[in-house]
Amino acid sequence: MDRLPRFIPLAALLTGCATGGSMTIVEGSLRPEHFQFVTVVPQTASGADGWRAACVHVGLSRVAGESYLCRLGIEMPMENLEDGPLSTSLAQRIAADCANLAARLAFESVTPTTPLVLACQGFKTTYDTTLRRAFAGSRVNARCHAKTTPVQVGP
Repeated sequence: MDRLPRFIPLAALLTGCATGGSMTIVEGSLRPEHFQFVTVVPQTASGADGWRAACVHVGLSRVAGESYLCRLGIEMPMENLEDGPLSTSLAQRIAADCANLAARLAFESVTPTTPLVLACQGFKTTYDTTLRRAFAGSRVNARCHAKTTPVQVGP
């Protein structure tokens, strides 16, 4: 097994397969409690009003010692017109489920030579698309909101 090239985003997400004879391993998963949402804009009325944000830093690393901190700024509305109100606990569950799905999709094409910064960017892009589809108005940013406290997952 030591001869197989491996890419390990620590504590980030699901087991995936790689193509082309190399092996990509993704260990762990993001859990709802990793998403510590804070109110950024208080909700003052029913409808598309009010925002919350969370900040998660996911450690990506390779067995050979290379590492990169993938910073995710997650923002979700407290309510939208399509789905109605969104509780904090449901926002945490949606954020975690979408992150895990996005990781599986994004990291399955990562090879041992893919720069970790590009692996992170691919994950963020896929996560943003997945989260926006799950709850309209949500988004994933490269930077965290100033009111959030980063939660680091992995080294």
